[in-house]
Amino acid sequence: MEQQYKPKLLWLQSITCNGNTHSFLNHPELFSILSHFELVHHPVLESSFCMQELIDGILPCDILIIEGAFMEKGYLKSGVEVSSIIEHYADNAKHIISAGTCATFGGIFKQKDPEAISGFCFDEEEKTRRYAKYASKLISLPGCPIHPKWLSYVLLMIANDRKISLDALHRPVELYGYTVHTGCTRNEYFEWKIDAKNFGLKEGCLFYEQGCQGPYTRGSCNKILWNDMSSKTRIGTPCFGCTEPTFPQTELFHTKTNMGIPATMPLGIPRRAYLTLTGVVKSFKIKRFSERLMEYDR
Repeated sequence: MEQQYKPKLLWLQSITCNGNTHSFLNHPELFSILSHFELVHHPVLESSFCMQELIDGILPCDILIIEGAFMEKGYLKSGVEVSSIIEHYADNAKHIISAGTCATFGGIFKQKDPEAISGFCFDEEEKTRRYAKYASKLISLPGCPIHPKWLSYVLLMIANDRKISLDALHRPVELYGYTVHTGCTRNEYFEWKIDAKNFGLKEGCLFYEQGCQGPYTRGSCNKILWNDMSSKTRIGTPCFGCTEPTFPQTELFHTKTNMGIPATMPLGIPRRAYLTLTGVVKSFKIKRFSERLMEYDR
């Protein structure tokens, strides 16, 4: 019986904290997903080829996953520029996945040397010199770290030869077509403009006073839950906006306002519409939302 061909999967790291690797290892169906591929090389998992063979440039590669920020010169492994290793395999790969915000936009590590460090094909929102060469096979998966099921979605779509719709930054629309605000369990508080006064509370929206980036951030954290059960906003922590090219921002836990109005409107909301609706809402006092949930209606 003829053996089915498995796409050859190569995972390379540049400047990274290993966060995306560890996140993916937490996938509850990790080995089932990997069974669809031949794991050519991975920095942590047992795979077909060793580091020296990787550096020698002899490995086959259908799908290249890049983890970590990118530096043109000066970041070496075994005396070889990591940038040249990654570009060698990117030339031959059919699909390139930038896993995490560092590999996609530069992320946290870009803060160390903003002029020299970037993502693989994007430097924040700007295209790098590599973009034109690799754009046709690039899929961006920003996140700090990525949700393991975002990566498994992309891998299984590729394994099944399915087309993935992408936005202008090459993020899958299925995963990044809406904001983190979508699906947030605190949306009633957002609509009635009632803010949480501290982190960790069950009550209140985290946007108006606590700096939540959910209304500005594309991602599915409140639809595809972490550990199948939770998200930052569900436990009372503001969204950090980690899937956007502007991450990391300063003053994370502060919502900048002008005369009590958010300086930046939620994504896609005209200022006039926002002011009209919030003006009407503030004229009402909703008793259920102004009391502790566990104490109301006792």
